Amino acid sequence: MGIARNVLLWASRNRWIENQFRQRQFAKKAVARFIPGEDANSALAESKRLNDRGITTVLTYLGENVSSIDDARAARRQYEELLDKTHALQIDSHISVKLTQLGLDVDVGETARNLEALAEHAASIANVVWVDMEGSNCVDATIDTFRKVRAKHDNVGLCLQAYLHRTPDDLEQLLSTRSAIRLVKGAYQEPASIAITRKQDVDAAFLKLSTRLAEQPPKGPGIRHGIATHDMKIISELSRLGAERQWDRDAYEVLMLYGIRRLDQLRLVDAGVPMRVLVSYGEAWFAWYVRRLAERPANVGFVLRSIFMK
Repeated sequence: MGIARNVLLWASRNRWIENQFRQRQFAKKAVARFIPGEDANSALAESKRLNDRGITTVLTYLGENVSSIDDARAARRQYEELLDKTHALQIDSHISVKLTQLGLDVDVGETARNLEALAEHAASIANVVWVDMEGSNCVDATIDTFRKVRAKHDNVGLCLQAYLHRTPDDLEQLLSTRSAIRLVKGAYQEPASIAITRKQDVDAAFLKLSTRLAEQPPKGPGIRHGIATHDMKIISELSRLGAERQWDRDAYEVLMLYGIRRLDQLRLVDAGVPMRVLVSYGEAWFAWYVRRLAERPANVGFVLRSIFMK
């Protein structure tokens, strides 16, 4: 793991650095390129604009590690309202939730009830709920909670992280139930005993797992596997393999973050590749934002350029 990534991950948990960054003149402009606003209406407006360009979205309300059941229920209500607004505005957008935002640190049973309530609410309007993956200490509880809800609702999908050594086994077990998986490389600071640390090895693991996903489409209404990467080499290789092996065109969709590789997103859509963009909103953006930079420290360049771009 590179020094720059370690520093960024450390900074994402540092309250003093967060306070200093929020006070800087350039911070709002830098963040605005990647987060359209702190309120739901800003995220919905951008989702509608992306839909008009042929790009679907997934919306997430930023926040994690709530410390009370009341806060967990408030987060659930925020997502329920978000689902209702996407339906009323006819926006093609899923939602994506962190289980620690739904109470995982407080009460696992309450978390499962909150997730099930969201799955039921989404199903009533033909929508989908994605479950984000968090640090390695949350993986078992997240997968267990997902499985309980997925047994009753097939409109839920789960994020897995390619850099964890355990992920190939987790993936095979979940594919046996034809669960929908969103694959990411991984954005938390983990020791070598738990996670792959060299970038080239993470990339290789990601491509191998992505190929496995594309070979077995999920079961569920309006849901595909998600290949979440900005690495155009990997995306091109998957397209080549898909043509060679005649994969179902709807087996997977590519996911990218709002504000990154915007032209490539449009090019992929024009080429017929299903494209979905993660649009985030909320006041708790700092830790999420810095972890996104840490996934690929070269993204810091995007931030620096964004300060001077309109």
